[in-house]
Amino acid sequence: MLSTVPGAAFAGSPWGADYFPNVPLVNQDGVVVHFYDDLIKGKTVAVNLIYTHCTGTCPLETAKMAQVQKLLGDKVGKDIFFYSISIDPERDTPERLKEYAARYHIGPGWQFFTGKTADIAQVANKLGLSGLTDGAGNRDGHQPTLMVGNEGTGQWMRNSAVDNPQFLAATISSFFGWNAGKPKNDYASLTAVPAAPSKGGYLFQTRCAACHTIGKGDALGPDLANLTKRRSREWVARFIISPTKMLAAGDPIAKELFSKFHGVQMPDHGMNQEEMDELLQYVEVGSGKLQAPKARAAAARTAGR
Repeated sequence: MLSTVPGAAFAGSPWGADYFPNVPLVNQDGVVVHFYDDLIKGKTVAVNLIYTHCTGTCPLETAKMAQVQKLLGDKVGKDIFFYSISIDPERDTPERLKEYAARYHIGPGWQFFTGKTADIAQVANKLGLSGLTDGAGNRDGHQPTLMVGNEGTGQWMRNSAVDNPQFLAATISSFFGWNAGKPKNDYASLTAVPAAPSKGGYLFQTRCAACHTIGKGDALGPDLANLTKRRSREWVARFIISPTKMLAAGDPIAKELFSKFHGVQMPDHGMNQEEMDELLQYVEVGSGKLQAPKARAAAARTAGR
């Protein structure tokens, strides 16, 4: 984190035209822009690195950031601009990036960019988005980092791009002082301390909730209600651990899901067996709660006959 003082003005900030490169990039519509002059000069921005063929964190990263965009509403494109820059420019053409953005239902105010490899590396380095595991031979190792900042004031902070979307949206709003003047709850209004989520609930919120619901319908991915009744538990476990391997092996269900959900790639979560059991138990309990009202209504109808 370079600066953590919301609302402060930084005269002669070192993070300006002499620091950021003004290299050309191309957005998803084929428009050429310059990184400093056109994208960050005098603007508030949120920038991350992705690539469309990623089988690691990129799909989750993009899905969570899409939720952050919805939570921030019309501020995106007006008060803050989202930029995702590909680290695989050889394959990620503007057309490919446009298709990728459409899969995730990306709204206005968020652009995707490609360009020359050396230029992208320079931008990533200056933004602090490059990691020790990055590199052309190990792209899946790139860090899911989000750099948020205001070039004009010199305020910048680094966040995890796969953090809880509500937390990220609140953090961004607080950092830039957008919450100022809004009423806050006081301790007298608290009636009970919220229960901590179960391990399965935590896994669902951090790994699944960006793309799935339990009983609220399909989202970026399928509704998980009654998942282990619709699919064998053994198949579900194998798929969650490594969906990319099953898709590559031609598993018919994996291929059907990939096609139905417009090619949105589910990442390999790398869960162990204990985590898998906790997650599936959470989904099953949640599915059972959905059935309880129906069962009570059916019992009431039977009793009234």
